[in-house]
Amino acid sequence: MSTPLRLGDRVTLHYRLTCNGEPVVDTFADAPETFTLGHSDIDPRLESLLLQLAVGEHRVFDLEPGAAFGSRDEQLLHTLPRADFPDADDLALGDQVPFTLPNGQALYGVVRALDGDQVRVDFNHPLAGLPVTFEVEVLQRVAGDA
Repeated sequence: MSTPLRLGDRVTLHYRLTCNGEPVVDTFADAPETFTLGHSDIDPRLESLLLQLAVGEHRVFDLEPGAAFGSRDEQLLHTLPRADFPDADDLALGDQVPFTLPNGQALYGVVRALDGDQVRVDFNHPLAGLPVTFEVEVLQRVAGDA
């Protein structure tokens, strides 16, 4: 049996993510993805599933609501002044809006309500609290530093 993937390994894989039967992302029809485990390239809950696998394995994980991207947190819904948005007149329900944190990191929120001079923004991951299916095929592993 091949060596299981470890944190620090550079891994190339195909993956498919679906939610309630609807595709979210699918690399099987295109080029595979390559990234380093443990570098926050994917959600740590999905990454932990990869650590069970070795090169050549193809697995499907059916994850209960919240198991992949956490539970919904109502405290991550914020009402902000419409004046805070540069393109306030162009905002629409469902728009994904970028915000820059003080440390320079980008954070995205989804517009959930437009009410006069206020905008309700949801900072939960779009798949938070939902069941997902994560299918993965590990193609290559380059061992990282232990």
